[in-house]
Amino acid sequence: MSLSETILTSCELCPRKCGADRLHGQKGFCGETGRYPRAARAGLHLWEEPCVSGETGSGTIFFSGCTMRCDYCQNRSLSRGEVGFPVTPERFAKICLSLEKQGANNINLVTPTHFLPMILEGIPLAREAGVTVPFLMNCGGYERAETLRLLEGSVSVYLPDFKYWEDETAIRYSSAPEYRDYAKKAIREMVRQTGKPVFNEKGILQRGVIVRHLLLPGHLEESKKILEYLSDEYGDRIILSIMNQYTPMPEVIFPELKRPVTEEEYEALVFFAEELGIENAYIQEGGTVTESFIPAFDGTGIL
Repeated sequence: MSLSETILTSCELCPRKCGADRLHGQKGFCGETGRYPRAARAGLHLWEEPCVSGETGSGTIFFSGCTMRCDYCQNRSLSRGEVGFPVTPERFAKICLSLEKQGANNINLVTPTHFLPMILEGIPLAREAGVTVPFLMNCGGYERAETLRLLEGSVSVYLPDFKYWEDETAIRYSSAPEYRDYAKKAIREMVRQTGKPVFNEKGILQRGVIVRHLLLPGHLEESKKILEYLSDEYGDRIILSIMNQYTPMPEVIFPELKRPVTEEEYEALVFFAEELGIENAYIQEGGTVTESFIPAFDGTGIL
């Protein structure tokens, strides 16, 4: 059996450790099953952080399913596994090469956790085919450090979220118990693998960790705790991305999440970051609640 086949007969890739025999048709918590990963879109994405997208874009591959259940998910059809197409390792390599030829500054693997062993079969094939740009793992932060260690030497840039500080919030909005503890350990492992940020001559990140935090309406104090922890623990060894783009989706069930973040809330968080002395951070300006962040998951670039 390959690594993928061995792991997928009793899957424990994510903190759920649900033990699903995904190889033989049993769905895990992520909602995915089968021998190959599924993806719903691959293309150039211009709305990542400047050191990720650059002028020509980040080569994003959006994978189906998710290890979280965020009530406010913008990509619900994708994360709930309603869309997507199987991708063999050989097809994955061709997709990556096509993205680089289009000008991608990197290969951006979006929510790949539950498919990592299969993706690891495709990365060497992509390199053999001529892919030279860095591979990025773009994830929700609810990760097992043991799983991340599989990626050492293959992935050189990590883009995790740090969504929650309080366990009650993580369970309420994402059904993710012990989120803070898992995110802490995951980010520690990511930084161990990559070290301090390294950029090329164009300012594109080649190695390193960008930790993203999305401010949620009414959760300013929780956000402050996250920024304070990251600043104290890592200083300039990571890049912070403090986001105000929360979009209240129609499916949101919690009343407190049915509004956007106010300018006052976001400005207060940015001011707090400045008080902490955080300098290595991206700040969003203007109205970022927009459908431009939600691409069409129609198989573009996959089929």
